[in-house]
Amino acid sequence: MATNATTNAFEVKAIVRHIPMSTQKVRLVVNAVRGMGASQALDALRFMPQAAAEPVFKLVSSAVANAEENYGLEMDELVISEIWADEGPRHRKAPHGGRFAGRGRFRPIVRRSSHITVILAEREAAG
Repeated sequence: MATNATTNAFEVKAIVRHIPMSTQKVRLVVNAVRGMGASQALDALRFMPQAAAEPVFKLVSSAVANAEENYGLEMDELVISEIWADEGPRHRKAPHGGRFAGRGRFRPIVRRSSHITVILAEREAAG
């Protein structure tokens, strides 16, 4: 997407929004793959048991495809330099969907969502 002026390495950014999953669950998967090479991260995500691994896998593979198609970079040269998950909008299922709480109160069911961002960078040349 852009060239970083300090390191002169390409950075490719991909974003997925409105994933119907809480950010806390997504961050467990995101933290596991941060700093890995792209092919190593895809292999790890393919076999993770968490449900959040599937959208993160799709996002990383999309970013790799963007890097290969738009900038001619190889998958072996790419590293996940930054990846994070932010909160998306919450859907509160009130007044008709909810649970009764203590002391005569009523609590709505809150459906959470997440936005995930990944930035791939070229691997630093050893030497």
